[in-house]
Amino acid sequence: MKTLSIDIETYSSANLSKCGVYKYIESPDFDILLFGYSVDGGEVVVVDLANGEKLPTEVLEALTEDNVIKWAFNAQFERVCISRWLGMKSGEYLNPKSWRCSMIWSAYMGLPLSLEGVGAVLGLEKQKLVEGKELIRYFCGPCRATKTNGNRTRNMPIHDIDKWELFKKYNKRDVEVEMSIQDKLHKFPVPDFVWDEYHLDQEINDRGIKVDASFVRNAIEIDEESHKQLILDVQGLTAVANPNSVAQMKEWLENNGVVVESLGKKDVAKLLKESTDEVSQVLALRQKISRSSVKKYMAMENSLCDDGRVRGMFQFYGANRTGRFAGRLVQLQNLPQNHMSDLAEAREIVKSSDYELLDSLYADIPDTLSQLIRTAFIPEGELFYVADFSAIEARVIAWLAGENWRTEVFKEGGDIYCASASQMFGVPVEKHGVNGHLRQKGKIAELALGYGGSVGALKAMGALDMGLTEEELKPLVDAWRNSNKKIVRLWWDVDNAVKTAIKERRKITLKGLSFSLESGILFIELPSGRRLAYIKPRIGENQFGGESVTYEGVGGTKKWERLESYGPKFVENVVQAISRDILMYAMMNMRDERIVAHVHDEMIIEARDGLSLNTVCSKMGETPHWAEGLILRADGYTCNFYMKD
Repeated sequence: MKTLSIDIETYSSANLSKCGVYKYIESPDFDILLFGYSVDGGEVVVVDLANGEKLPTEVLEALTEDNVIKWAFNAQFERVCISRWLGMKSGEYLNPKSWRCSMIWSAYMGLPLSLEGVGAVLGLEKQKLVEGKELIRYFCGPCRATKTNGNRTRNMPIHDIDKWELFKKYNKRDVEVEMSIQDKLHKFPVPDFVWDEYHLDQEINDRGIKVDASFVRNAIEIDEESHKQLILDVQGLTAVANPNSVAQMKEWLENNGVVVESLGKKDVAKLLKESTDEVSQVLALRQKISRSSVKKYMAMENSLCDDGRVRGMFQFYGANRTGRFAGRLVQLQNLPQNHMSDLAEAREIVKSSDYELLDSLYADIPDTLSQLIRTAFIPEGELFYVADFSAIEARVIAWLAGENWRTEVFKEGGDIYCASASQMFGVPVEKHGVNGHLRQKGKIAELALGYGGSVGALKAMGALDMGLTEEELKPLVDAWRNSNKKIVRLWWDVDNAVKTAIKERRKITLKGLSFSLESGILFIELPSGRRLAYIKPRIGENQFGGESVTYEGVGGTKKWERLESYGPKFVENVVQAISRDILMYAMMNMRDERIVAHVHDEMIIEARDGLSLNTVCSKMGETPHWAEGLILRADGYTCNFYMKD
């Protein structure tokens, strides 16, 4: 036996979508109902475990043998569930090294992250059975007790034999579809080094990160108390029955001379600047009520494993345009920042569950709890080492474009925002020094304009809110582009390379990148050897009458659709993908350390004897062999709970 393709159907009273697979399997009633498998691409067999059938000995043994490659779509689910089914205890899971995931393969090829979606896009002969969702609802979780069903809380095979037979067909079909994906994509294998990265991702997900459970519980209780008080305060001022109701609040505002289309965060913030007296007070309270920080705490509590750790927070290749990670469960990628100078003190008050003291010391409890979210994550020992790359995308785009003045700034350890402002306005700029007021213009330009952005991008980045005038924006765009002519040239060189590869069906090389069209797929090969894939590219016409590139992919609506792109956007994909590869290179270098989490370009490691912060930053700042000349720097700090330095 060389390969084993697997799909399982399971039961647990835990809610998988809320708690994640690692918590899901810790429910005492967790079990595997059906086990579909194929050995070496042969006939699919379904073992009805729920009705007492047994897995063949050779299949059972293969599950723990490293020389047998196990395949599944979203293999993490199968691997973790089978670990518990085999009797492994909490925190122990099958070694991921002998597992491969056809979902990751699909993502690598720019395809959807669902089995149904991949099957449809690839036009597979056998598609996932549409009845699956209903069958899963019926057999895989608790049911509502009714007189009709004899007040039972779980549906067993005996309760609907026809449905159970269909469920077995569904299980078999999923294995067949998963194998068909492999057959369809066999010409474009995932490189071995990417599978090695996936295995590291699985190790980090398996390890998880420790959570201060009592702190989380107290934060939720304090938020509930605060929410009740805020509701009473608004009702006292307005007599509105339900301050959570947008319609009722809009009616009250209209009766007080304020007509609004929306009560979204930005709209309320804008209204607050324009309002006075009672309306302003009510809007401020409304803003506090709508703050959703408690959801993060509840996500932690829902997914907390028996040993006090949250696992499964990272989706490898979650962003399949670039290969970057996506967040799951607690969503570390969008945590609120903390700016409080007395973070530790506020944390201790929450930990002691002293609502009155917190209320007396902090004017805004929801905001305080929001800033404290990160601190719920604590190390197993005494310290976290937190290290991140300094201006990683700015460094990568400068290196790729050959914008040497920027590279010199990085070599000398300079401030890119000051240097950019200096280059744009032709005067020296120092942070908190000479012409220091120009640094902000340099910063907003750097953040908004690197990927073809113009006046609209500056506005979207908040340029007007930062004090810039409408008249300053276009000159700012022109100044940045004139100071970064090689970056601007890179946009259009990449644009031309993409179009030439599609039109002439030949390989184009540029700046360590290669562009090619193979079997109706545009590939951009990165310096690391990893490839970005764009399905069914075409040359079309954009809204301005110019030539544009379109391809098929998952768009902003989360649906498979035709998307439009152009040079600067492809450059953004490439720069973010290279930045991802650099983070991955650093993580692989520190594979033997206890990496417990990573957020964007940051790594969080549980400190241990023999490892120093300097070592972490030094290793993280090593330039990969494939990026000669790229200047990297990593900065770090220590903390005894997670925080932003």
